[in-house]
Amino acid sequence: MNAPPPVRAYVGIGANLGDALATVRSAFERLRPFGAMRRSSLYRSAPVDAGGPDFFNAVAELQPALDASALLAALQSIEADFGRQRPYRNAPRTLDLDLLLYGDLALQTPTLTLPHPRLHLRAFVLQPLLELQPALAAPGLGPLHAHLAATADQPIDRLAD
Repeated sequence: MNAPPPVRAYVGIGANLGDALATVRSAFERLRPFGAMRRSSLYRSAPVDAGGPDFFNAVAELQPALDASALLAALQSIEADFGRQRPYRNAPRTLDLDLLLYGDLALQTPTLTLPHPRLHLRAFVLQPLLELQPALAAPGLGPLHAHLAATADQPIDRLAD
């Protein structure tokens, strides 16, 4: 009997407090034990629906051994290690790790929605995600490149690594 093909998961990484650029780079290292395979370039973007300094963002592609709920718990533990606090919705943050996609899983529970409910509305998610997988599609959203035009008014700069 053959084992099922490994799942590919995508994690959005963002930070805008403290040394945010160093934090995003450190987050990649913290994701290695969770099956980190590839990472996008780093991007700088203005906050969307929030205040505070600009964000540094990226996306990591994983091949996790954990199921989606366990991966989310691990991501939240890493956020806590970096001092993440949630005083209000869209507050500035030391580190934000969002589980964007977990294979073709479509899920809505009180703690986890997949695909991430706003991934198609954010240039800082779409651009690094499509850098990794230009033809990527998401359950219920279809090909993600089709959503790029709707984010054209969101300033974002790709950084030289």
